[in-house]
Amino acid sequence: MTPPPPSWFAGRWVDGDTLLYIVRRLGQALITLLLASALCFFVIQLAPGDYLAALKQNPQISPERVQELQAQFGLDQPWSVQYGRWLWQVVVHQNFGDSFAYQRSVTSLLGERVPATLLLAFASLVLTWAIAVPLGIIAAVQQYQWPDRLLRVLSYIGQGFPSFVAALLLLILAQNLSPLLPVGDMTSLNYDDLTLLGKGLDLLWHLLLPTLALTLTGLAGLQRITRGELLDVLRQDYVRTARAKGLPEHRVIYVHALRNAVNPLITLLGFEFSSLLSGAFITEQLFNWPGLGRLILQAVMAQDLYLVMASLMMGAVMLILGNLLADLLLKAVDPRINLEGGATGT
Repeated sequence: MTPPPPSWFAGRWVDGDTLLYIVRRLGQALITLLLASALCFFVIQLAPGDYLAALKQNPQISPERVQELQAQFGLDQPWSVQYGRWLWQVVVHQNFGDSFAYQRSVTSLLGERVPATLLLAFASLVLTWAIAVPLGIIAAVQQYQWPDRLLRVLSYIGQGFPSFVAALLLLILAQNLSPLLPVGDMTSLNYDDLTLLGKGLDLLWHLLLPTLALTLTGLAGLQRITRGELLDVLRQDYVRTARAKGLPEHRVIYVHALRNAVNPLITLLGFEFSSLLSGAFITEQLFNWPGLGRLILQAVMAQDLYLVMASLMMGAVMLILGNLLADLLLKAVDPRINLEGGATGT
C-alpha cells in the first residue's frame, strides 16, 4: 500500500542533491545539443540546392555575383567547415550567424519572435490543463454515468481532430462573427494609440482563437489520461481505507487520490511544452501570428541555413527545459521522489 505524500510542497525539494541533479542534467543537455546541432546541420545539407539556387536561375544576376554571395555566406565551403565556423561563433561569441533572407542577425530575429510563441504556448498550456484536468476528474468520479459517456465521446472526436482543421473552423467562425472576433495578427491597427489596459485587452482578444486552436489538439488526450490515472488510484487500498474512516468524498478525491494521480500528468508536461512548438507552425501561419513557427517555416522554404539551425536548436532547448521542469515539479509535488532513481519509499 502506497500512502499519499504528506503535502504538495513538503520538505526542502531544492536541496543539495536536487541542485547537483540540475547541474548534471544541464551538462548532459550541452552534449545533447552538440550532437543534435551536428545531425541537423548534416541533414540540412542533404537537401538539394541552397539559398542561392533561385538566384542562379535569374539571368539578371551574373555568375560572378553568385560566387561573391557564396563566399560571403560561406556556402562555397564543405559542410563540415561551415558547421565548424558556425559552432565556433555560437560557443565563443554567442552569435548564431546572419540570416540570408533577412540580412539581419539571427539572434535579433529570434528575440523578436520567441516571446510571441512562448506567450501562445504558455496560454495554450494553461488553458488545456485548466479544462482537461477537471473534466478528467468528473469523468472518473462519475464513471459509466452520462457525463463520463459524453466526455469519452468528445475525447474520441477531439483526438482524431487535426489541429489545422480546428484552426480553419475557428477562422471561418471569426469571419462570420467579424468584427466580434479577430481574423488574424497579434494586435489591431490602432494598437499604438490604446492605453496600457487597452493594449493588454487587445492582445488577449487576438490571442483567443490561436490559443483555442492549440488547446483543442491536446485537450482530449489529457482529459482521457487524467480519467485513467485517477481511476487507477481510486482503486488503491489507501483510498478504500480513507473512505472506510468516514472521510468526506471530496477530501478522498482531491487530497488523497488526485495528488498521486497527478504525477504521470506532470511527466507529460515537458513533452507537451515542446510539442506546442510544432503545433504552432500551422496555427501561426493560419492566424498570421508573428511567432517562431512562422519564422521557421519561412526559413525552411528559403533554405536560410543559419536561421533554420538556430530555430531547431530553440526547439531542442524547449524540449530539454520542459523535461527538466517536469522532473522538478514532480519532486515538488511528491518529496518522496528521488530524481536519480524514482520513489524513495515512505
